[in-house]
Amino acid sequence: MKETLLQNLLRQFREGKLSEQEVIERIKAAGLQSLEFAQLDHHRELRQGFPEVVYCAGKTAEQVVEISRRILERHGRLLATRASRELYQQVHEQLPQVEYRESARCMFAFPAEVVEEARDAIAILTAGTSDIPVAEEAALTCEMFGYLPRRIYDVGVAGLHRLNHHWEAIQRARILIVIAGMEGALASVVGGLVDKPVIAVPTSVGYGTSLGGLTALFSMLNSCSSNVVVVNIDNGFGAGFTASLILRQILNHAPPR
Repeated sequence: MKETLLQNLLRQFREGKLSEQEVIERIKAAGLQSLEFAQLDHHRELRQGFPEVVYCAGKTAEQVVEISRRILERHGRLLATRASRELYQQVHEQLPQVEYRESARCMFAFPAEVVEEARDAIAILTAGTSDIPVAEEAALTCEMFGYLPRRIYDVGVAGLHRLNHHWEAIQRARILIVIAGMEGALASVVGGLVDKPVIAVPTSVGYGTSLGGLTALFSMLNSCSSNVVVVNIDNGFGAGFTASLILRQILNHAPPR
């Protein structure tokens, strides 16, 4: 349920067009939608300012189509993560308004309008080019809120001087998302140089003892830079979502419509 819909219900109640019980029943009906294979949480947008996001891995195309259809009907926007191009093609046949960004492995529809004062307020850094898919998932998530991030890719500790070329943009940002595999050191390095929150994302990039991202995860969790917080391995979506919520609070923005 969107806040505007709730306001409309309250207005109709004040005008005597709806009874108290009718308002209660409509709120109940708007909150949860039961499908054979899913329980859709339509009140999530009211609570968090963004509709439920679809995690596509492990779902059939039919399930993704039906869930996406219901979300679009109620909320008018969609973000679906970990989607293959093959899945997108099947979804697009049924829902032609859905777009695909291959670099992010995400499907989406109707992102929020760009908030100009927030342009580049979130900067996304990667240690290497191999980390870009996770970074692009984070970037698209921010864009769904209307926040266009600054992308700063391939600036890891093997050539740390590369950060100098982007120092002005890093300092101008309000929040940094730092994404790294291997030993995950970039988050600590950046965190020790700036006075802003750093959301660290370990990735599963690396050779044998990277252990599928566990080495980077442990390194980031043990960072002695006091401003570093860590999300799960390869969780670009979680980093982008959290950064957007923080920025919304900083700028005192209303949720996207």
